[in-house]
Amino acid sequence: MVLAVKPYGSWSSPVSTEMLTQNTVTFDQPQFDGDTLYWIETRPHEQGRNVIVRFNPLTQEIQDMTPPGFNARTRAHEYGGRAYVVHDGDIFFCNFQDQRLYRQIQGGKPEPITSDLPIRYADMIFDTHHHRIIAVREDHRISDIQATTTIVSINPEGDECGTVLVSGHDFYSDPRLSPDGQQLTWLAWNHPQMPWDGTELWLADLNHEGYPTNSQRLKGSSTESILQPLFSPAGVLTFLSDESGWWNLYQWVDGTAQAIYPMAAEFGTPPWVFGMTTYGYLTPDQIVAVYMENGSRHLGLIDLKKHTLTEIKTPYTYFALPVTHHHHVAMIAGSWQEPAALVTWQGEHTEIQVIKRSQNVVMNPEDISVPSFITFPTAHNQEAYMHLYPPKNHAFTGVPGEKPPLMVISHGGPTSSGTPLFHLAIQYWTTRGFAVADVDYGGSSGYGRAYRRRLEGQWGVVDVEDCTNAALYLAQQGLVDQNRMVIRGGSAGGFTTLACLAFRNVFRAGASYFGVSDLGALARETHKFESRYMDSMVGPWPEAEALYRKRSPLFHADQIKAPVIFFQGLDDKIVLPNQAEMMVEKLKENHIPVAYIAFPEEGHGFRQAQNIKRATEAELYFYSRVLGFSLAEAIDPVPIENLA
Repeated sequence: MVLAVKPYGSWSSPVSTEMLTQNTVTFDQPQFDGDTLYWIETRPHEQGRNVIVRFNPLTQEIQDMTPPGFNARTRAHEYGGRAYVVHDGDIFFCNFQDQRLYRQIQGGKPEPITSDLPIRYADMIFDTHHHRIIAVREDHRISDIQATTTIVSINPEGDECGTVLVSGHDFYSDPRLSPDGQQLTWLAWNHPQMPWDGTELWLADLNHEGYPTNSQRLKGSSTESILQPLFSPAGVLTFLSDESGWWNLYQWVDGTAQAIYPMAAEFGTPPWVFGMTTYGYLTPDQIVAVYMENGSRHLGLIDLKKHTLTEIKTPYTYFALPVTHHHHVAMIAGSWQEPAALVTWQGEHTEIQVIKRSQNVVMNPEDISVPSFITFPTAHNQEAYMHLYPPKNHAFTGVPGEKPPLMVISHGGPTSSGTPLFHLAIQYWTTRGFAVADVDYGGSSGYGRAYRRRLEGQWGVVDVEDCTNAALYLAQQGLVDQNRMVIRGGSAGGFTTLACLAFRNVFRAGASYFGVSDLGALARETHKFESRYMDSMVGPWPEAEALYRKRSPLFHADQIKAPVIFFQGLDDKIVLPNQAEMMVEKLKENHIPVAYIAFPEEGHGFRQAQNIKRATEAELYFYSRVLGFSLAEAIDPVPIENLA
């Protein structure tokens, strides 16, 4: 086939914005109730509604459980997570609109079991021994920013707001019961720690009434992060600790923490949401676990008797949220060539079964850009990491002598990382002729505690250095056009985007999605969970106010010479809309080309199909005007102030 010669960026793409959301769902929170598998689907085509779905292994039937008008999503920590629990077919879930807990008996309609007080619930488990729900409760009756967090028990027949079981710390997560129902474990931490910085592992006996007694802190501190406590089928307490510098698995045996299989790999991920899981017991002597190594995810089977780890060979490169029940594991899996799917696996010598795919996308394999993992030099003689997706379209090639434009992705968190998975949103750009670099700058997870702690006191410095050095490295290697490099990011990634534009002269344009422009305003206005996050990444507030101002792009807007487009949800409670609006006004005053698109019904992250479509097309339109390439399709114009 003769390839058509056309400038990069203007290639006709097989990936439309309709494909990004049409028949597309996001899977989350899988759990077993007996042999029946449940999970949550986030559906852009239903205005971002979260629906609880059930799979019957006997009939192979997939059935929606949450009726229209209900949205199974909690706002605890604002990011939510683990918003439901199922017991003997009865579903208990948090409804997004009112944050009350509802009970949905099999075949019935959801009925509220908690009051309409300003209280949020998350991380629910069902205690069969005392016939109750145990959950993390976030009480906003006094203050949003200083909400009171406790662990409570809730009567499943109806309860105003639960009975407090554990209190005294700023935050709690992961209440988990022993198989005999006689012990309760949980995690706790205080400001200014984030859970990936330091947590405490607690254990208590439960008396006949179900109240904790003999509570004791087993392990953890402000400098050791404990994650995901879980009892084995035999009642052995298991957890993750990064004491060695890596989140590895441990068991609590005879009053000490014993490493299960030490290795320089991450068996955990930062718990931005409740209910994060990376391992589970397949049998009393076998653990199935996801681990991260050199930018990739692996699925391993740990034999506790033989002290071995065997990698499970699959066609996938991405694994997440494994949950187990009686020799079965359900999880989310995907690869560079296919989107995420909900799958099950029944142990050694069996094949993985696909229950449902997140997208019904059929792409020509010759159009799929598969990235390479690159280690590149950065400041202070250190190294950082990225995945580079080259332009790929079976029908087109660039003009001879022309190099492709580069899009650098600055991920959020900032403790997040790129995911080794097919992203149609990235293929949208590569099939049009962009190279895309997904940068795991210093502070990213998946590379050990030391790498994650590079941002300690250095947010707005290390991330900026690594994102700019990634772009410059690719330009020096002759892989991209140094004069047509752009950067984009959301939330913390939006801050890094704006900081790169303010403090470096590398990028030709930028796109900020609900990004931070004023660190001081973020410290004053954000929600409880992150209200002290910047103590470790910048400095204590307000003592370090001068440093906050020095790092904030808003106060250095006069140094931004590149055009910027902003996208913001007006219902965002994490990064408030004023962060974008203040920056837009500054750039207007400075006569810099700027565009601003706000979505009234969106929060922190866009969930609705029409808004995802509009934002993606608007960003492409913006780059076409700024970088000077023609569009292959018609797109509604975006008003750009100050563009000559």
